Amino acid sequence: MKDQKKAEDIAGKRVQVILPLLEAGLDPSLAREKRTRICQDYGLSERTLRRYLAEYREQGFTGLKPKGKGRPESQAIRHELMEQAILLRREVPSRSIAQIIQILEWEGKVLPGEIKRSTLQEKLAERGYSSRQMRMYADSGVAARRFQHRHRNQLIHSDIKYGPYLPIGPGGTMKQVFLVTFIDDATRFVLHGAFYPTLDQIIVEDAFRQTIQKYGVPQSVYFDNGKQYRTKWMARTCSKLGIRLLYAKPYSPEATGKVERFNQVVDSFLRESLLEKPKTLERLNELFQIWLCECYNHKPHSALNNVSPQTVFNSDSHPLRFVDADVLANAFLHSESRKVDKSGCINFMGKKYEVGLSFIGCKVDVVYDPADITELTIEYAGYTSWQVRELEIGERAGKRPKLPEQITLQEAISSRLLQAAGEKNKERQRRQIPAISYRSVGKEDENHV
Repeated sequence: MKDQKKAEDIAGKRVQVILPLLEAGLDPSLAREKRTRICQDYGLSERTLRRYLAEYREQGFTGLKPKGKGRPESQAIRHELMEQAILLRREVPSRSIAQIIQILEWEGKVLPGEIKRSTLQEKLAERGYSSRQMRMYADSGVAARRFQHRHRNQLIHSDIKYGPYLPIGPGGTMKQVFLVTFIDDATRFVLHGAFYPTLDQIIVEDAFRQTIQKYGVPQSVYFDNGKQYRTKWMARTCSKLGIRLLYAKPYSPEATGKVERFNQVVDSFLRESLLEKPKTLERLNELFQIWLCECYNHKPHSALNNVSPQTVFNSDSHPLRFVDADVLANAFLHSESRKVDKSGCINFMGKKYEVGLSFIGCKVDVVYDPADITELTIEYAGYTSWQVRELEIGERAGKRPKLPEQITLQEAISSRLLQAAGEKNKERQRRQIPAISYRSVGKEDENHV
């Protein structure tokens, strides 16, 4: 593996692959069907899938990280072979990667073992021809049936709604605020909802974290394709906490119907809030929490047999799963890469942190909490992670640490370049054919006249 970040990305993808098989009380026949479908979708063997499950149950997220140096970088596949592989997939979308490779080998277009299954799977996915992508585009119908999970926290939805304009900032500039909500699928109970001053992924992170702190870790989350939700951070967090991450198909608002319906109900609150004329974001959120409690969560719901969402949620016997504060904090950390400069430091969010002279020129992974960057965690392949704090520059420079032996200047008694050039020149002289001097030949002829 090149770095810890890449290992975590791979582990995160593997977690999302196996999460459907970790549901409690899964029927054996349904489990076999899901295993078959996963193997077809991701080009995995049954043995590999069983290994992923065993490693996850034994070691959790860490067990799914690649071992040792991991898989080498995928090799390029010739253009004409990729076109043939795409054609074979388009002819029969259900063809497995192994079948495509077998056909190419039997037709004599490639040598046995020339194309790796994982490489072809990766390249087909990059071009948009994985089996999952093919099924998505082939399925043009829209599900009209309503669905609802049986227990609380089996699935939660989230969405962002544009709110009113409020005076934000020191100058009191009128800016629009945004509502983020997380709602339980089975009970329609709003787990968390609040207005925020910006429209970015930070507001989703804060709302998601508060949801988990109050009501535990859900089994699955279901989002639309907004850029605030489809992020590497979301994939990393869900994988760390064992949450199945699901996204709605593009251009299918009916897939997130429950949270969309709630957003329509929120319009009644916004109309009432205009009469109150809140001047601050804090006041708007205070009014919203009152409305949410009395006018929604404790109000009878027609889809719940006229029982309130709060009552249905509290009366559900399905246990809530909470995690330790340290585990939750680690799952919500961010990770970015930085290059260490010639002074052994990195620049991060306008501040300088000392990493060490041993890492000059290296690219390290920076793991941090966006809410507090006074201390960062540095990760680099082959080293145990360590913490660094912001560099304080005093009146006098500190003693420069000793350079590692592998990058110190090596003394030399002579120039190897000039020596090699001298030998090359001697060889050239030996091979050179002596030129004939016509002037000397002419003088010899005159003497004989």
